[in-house]
This record gives sequence, C-alpha cells and structure tokens, in this order.
Amino acid sequence: MDLTGKRIVVTGVASGIGHAIADDLRRRGATVLGIDRRPSDLTHLEADLSDPTQIDELVEMIEPGSDGLCNVAGVPPSGSPEAVLAINAKAVERLTLGLVPGLADGASVVNIASSAGSGWADRVDALREFDDVPFEADALAQFAVAHDLLEEGASYFFSKEFVVTWTMRNRWTWRDRGIRLNAVSPGPVDTPALQDFIDTLGRAKRMMELMDRPGRPEEIAPVVAFLLSDESDWIRGANVAVDGGMTSHLAMERAGLDP
Repeated sequence: MDLTGKRIVVTGVASGIGHAIADDLRRRGATVLGIDRRPSDLTHLEADLSDPTQIDELVEMIEPGSDGLCNVAGVPPSGSPEAVLAINAKAVERLTLGLVPGLADGASVVNIASSAGSGWADRVDALREFDDVPFEADALAQFAVAHDLLEEGASYFFSKEFVVTWTMRNRWTWRDRGIRLNAVSPGPVDTPALQDFIDTLGRAKRMMELMDRPGRPEEIAPVVAFLLSDESDWIRGANVAVDGGMTSHLAMERAGLDP
C-alpha cells in the first residue's frame, strides 16, 4: 500500500505498537505526526492524554488537513481505573472529535482496541451511561466504583469495550464527508507491557498457554496501514481481530463449537 502524500496523526509512538505503526506508515510514504508523553526517536508532540486540556491544546496545534488518525496510546491493566478509563477511552473520543472537523474529506480513523473488548454486549447499559461521565479523574473513579471496575483488569476490559462500541456506533457519523472509523483488536503482543497483561489479566495468562506465541508489533502495523489507505474505503465500523486466532477460539468456546 502506497501512502505517499498522506499525513497521519498517531498517538503512543514512543514504543510498542504505536512506534511500529508510525515506522510502517513512514516506510509507505506517509508523513507521520506522533503524539506521546514520553521521549521518542520519532518527531512528535509531547502531551499527557489523561488531561483533557492538553488534548484540546493538541487539537489547536495540529494543522488541518490530516488524512488519518490512529489512536494507539493506552494504559495497561495495572494502571489506576481512572487513568485507564481516561487514556484508553475518554481520550480516544475527545481527540477524535476534536480533530475530525479539520481532517481531510475521505480521511480514515483507526482505533486500537483489544481482544479484551470482545465482551461488550454484556455491558451495554454501562457503556451507554459512560457517555455522560465527565472527563475528570473523580468522576471516572466514581464510575469505576459504581460498576465494579476496581478489580485488577476490570477497567481495562471496559475501556476496550468502549473503544470497540464507540467505533461501531460512529460508523456513519461523518459518512457525508467520507470519513470512516474502524478498530483493530490485537491479542497479546510482545511489547514492554506484555508481562503486565499476563500478571494482571487471568484470561491473558490462560490465552498465552493456549497460543503458539504472542504477536509482534510489526504484525499489527500493516493491518492499520491498510485501514488508513484508500483501498479500505468501504470498510466502516469494523473491528478487525489481529490475534493469532484467539477471538475465534473464545467465540467457539462460548458457543460450544470447539473442534
């Protein structure tokens, strides 16, 4: 896929999946504007996405006309519930809504979700309620208490369920401008945060025992590049699992259709 001439904003570029995506996009000819709160070898703007004020300042700083946005930045399951909900969920929504008016017509937005978000259908009421929760630490902490998200990993699952459903719900929101939203849901990926996932999420440990190996960031990046390219123009509101078959395994297990 040739992305020559495309300008794409990518969050979380300092390491892991975000860094691999930014590298891949640049190799395909795109100009990448990275965002991260940590130093990076990539040209980027520094910002803490847990702070809505800094997100709004980013929106003002980014020149209009970008052809794509990839929301990758995230907090692992061991983070505090309010931080996980802020960065993994509320920041994705706020940054996207802030940048969409200035995106080029025909632009593509790709949200990095997770196989951890596959159980969203069991929490529809809570997901609807989350729409009205302010982007404030105290409000997010109160929501976590009210919805039993204090156990290790619970807020992470919910945050990714939100990303999956928010992507699907906005599949046609900007269709008149040709702007599309899709999500990519990786399974366990060999990044600096992998051990955190294994230690914190019981299901992650079980899945690692079942799988042949964790994925590599470089195996996620080409899927994202395709969704950011003009070749994916009619893919809208999709959640693409890139997880070595884990999502299929869980679905078959739930349905009693194991081989």
